[in-house]
Amino acid sequence: MVAPKKSLMLYGWLSIFAALSTIALKSYAYFLTDSVGLLSDALESIINLVAAMIMLVVLYIVAKPPDEKHPYGHEKIEYFSSGAEGVMILLAAVSIMVTAWERLSHPQPLQQLDIGIAISVFASIINLIAALILIHAGKKNNSITLESDGKHLMTDVWTTVGILIGIGIILTANSFEESLAIAKQFGLNGWEIIDPIIAIFVALNIVWTGLKLLQRTFLGLMDGALASEEQAQIIDVLEQFVALNNIAYHALRTRYAGSRRFMSVHILVPGNWSVQKGHDLAELIEQRITEIFDNIDIDTHLEPIEDPVSWEHLNS
Repeated sequence: MVAPKKSLMLYGWLSIFAALSTIALKSYAYFLTDSVGLLSDALESIINLVAAMIMLVVLYIVAKPPDEKHPYGHEKIEYFSSGAEGVMILLAAVSIMVTAWERLSHPQPLQQLDIGIAISVFASIINLIAALILIHAGKKNNSITLESDGKHLMTDVWTTVGILIGIGIILTANSFEESLAIAKQFGLNGWEIIDPIIAIFVALNIVWTGLKLLQRTFLGLMDGALASEEQAQIIDVLEQFVALNNIAYHALRTRYAGSRRFMSVHILVPGNWSVQKGHDLAELIEQRITEIFDNIDIDTHLEPIEDPVSWEHLNS
């Protein structure tokens, strides 16, 4: 059963809490270590906070029932949230790459890595838990807003993993005097150059995530059809009624609007049927489909099967 729309706002507050917690923790970790990787982590957490606040506002609007000006509901605003998150993810990636490039030109030794790593790991655990909850809730409620924010937080987790790998390499390399001497021959202060290099690779991964999110947003705004698996379920219901009754159907159209599904279909029934009989059949078809999908608006149009005009919509 899909959770009431207003209860989804709780996930917005969860995301805000996670963002505030990780900003504080990762900023402190950067202050201790002077790692540009951890700085990039903290910067992305600020983006997470802005995204979470946008998500909360969007979920509040989505929770409003359809009204005179918006008879089909407000769900489509979810694509504003996912689009905004996609743009902010790209901005965060650019910020990380600029900062990393500057540090690549001027490598600096890292400080208090043990404490910094511990703090960063704890912050990432908070993000990981929040991300998994949001992604699960997004898929369960078919909400691109929740799912995109969860994936945004998950990119933050992978950012931290990448940074920790880089710091781990630095710690390991600096423990060997021979490796340290080789690095210094190239004018490097140990293996600190690994830190910004890892940050750049992480930023490139974030760019990919942002582009994929923007692509999904674009498809949603273009009224993309339901997934092929969902369309197959609808067709299966229609075919069952075709087999049991002397009827046909065509002009099946489907689309998403945020977490809401829409479909329309023409049902062709014998012309000698009464209006009541045709209406009852349409009601049964809609009932069967709504038993499969929790949030779908169905528009059925009855036509006489013998009338040639009815079949003009066959390829519509």
